Amino acid sequence: MSETSNQSHPPLDAAAREQMRQAIIQNLRTIYDIEIPINIYDLGLIYNVDVKPTGEVAIDMTLTAPNCPEADTLLAMVRERARAVPGVTSVDVTLVWDPPWTMESLSEAARLELGL
Repeated sequence: MSETSNQSHPPLDAAAREQMRQAIIQNLRTIYDIEIPINIYDLGLIYNVDVKPTGEVAIDMTLTAPNCPEADTLLAMVRERARAVPGVTSVDVTLVWDPPWTMESLSEAARLELGL
């Protein structure tokens, strides 16, 4: 699902796109899974954050389980937090199931926090 702004912006160079990508990741780290007290980025639910020169953002993410009751809420929060970054012109979040999420997806920080 995508939301687009009709404002025109000059193309972003590689450094600006990476800076925007890092700002989006920081914002995504403020979203926590309700079942596991770890943010969704360190939990490994975010597979890809791609920022185009136009400011369009494509995010691939998964969930810990296909029947997650909070799926719609999490997807909306991801869109909202990505859109909050200055320069983002649109956000498209795609829910993917391949590869499936496993505990191996956890970041090192998440493993330490969980005592794994």
